[in-house]
Amino acid sequence: MTRVDDVTETSGGGAIWRRPGLWRRGVVLAVCSVLLTLVMVFHAEIPNRIGNLGSLAETFLPWFGLFVPVLLVLGLIRRSATALIALLLPVAVWINLFGGLVTDRSGGAGDLMVVSHNVNADNPDAAGTAQNVAGSGAEVLALEELKPGMVPVYEKALAATYPYHSVQGTVGLWSKYPLSGARPVDIRLGWVRAMRAVVDAPQGRVAVYVAHLPSVRVKLNAGFTASQRDDSADALGEAIAREPLDRVVLLGDLNGTMNDRALNAVTSQLRSTQGAAGDGMGFSWPAAFPMARIDQIMVKGVEPVASWTLPATASDHLPIAARIALKQR
Repeated sequence: MTRVDDVTETSGGGAIWRRPGLWRRGVVLAVCSVLLTLVMVFHAEIPNRIGNLGSLAETFLPWFGLFVPVLLVLGLIRRSATALIALLLPVAVWINLFGGLVTDRSGGAGDLMVVSHNVNADNPDAAGTAQNVAGSGAEVLALEELKPGMVPVYEKALAATYPYHSVQGTVGLWSKYPLSGARPVDIRLGWVRAMRAVVDAPQGRVAVYVAHLPSVRVKLNAGFTASQRDDSADALGEAIAREPLDRVVLLGDLNGTMNDRALNAVTSQLRSTQGAAGDGMGFSWPAAFPMARIDQIMVKGVEPVASWTLPATASDHLPIAARIALKQR
């Protein structure tokens, strides 16, 4: 119930909030809003020295927006003008950072459709998964986490759609156009989880990289264990920097988002198709309830025109797709 000293009547019959308590209440909530704002604005300053805390925060940075409705409800319960006004700060920052990602930015048909999918080594329906992604219409298809014993299953299921392919270690590339120069890429793991090949598309040659960076874990005693992934990301970035072709496409599971500063060696050179021309946030993992886009399609020297996620398969990742326009050289 509103107490008499909470409001005063105006000559027009409206109410003007004036009780001092309305502004003194909710100071703690206002401070929480300011702290949330600072975390989102200065996320790059959160140190990685302790458990890679900065990379962990950046991986799930869009989800920090969920604190906004919580603070809103608490501010309304407290009837605090201070808390509600302070809430405008994180709202404005979140919209600035991610507001453009919630819309559909796609447009145009493009020249080449590419798809990337971490198929999961323990996939119970490898043939069905292969048929699903082949049915997407992609001209170029990259698969990651290929179990050696299951490679023939994928090769058989994809042979009719893709006459050209190369498998290097646990990653593979299938194409409707000729491939050349297929080789492993050393990402400092001791076994092959990355490759490079040239796709001879009708509009010209494109260097295509397929990569599966090491997994990360969140542990109570060690924090965000990502040092091996970070080292592999640096090695992948060095390989891409040495690429002689102007047109480059990177497909794969990077086990990190575009916000994660640990992937700077890669993300500083390439554009995310989802960020440039995506439909929504494009979260790809886990498939049952996607919370982060750790699967990426990134490009250089070509123009992204559309990017989206495909329907779930039997994998724990969603397949991702993009259409790109190949600039004439």
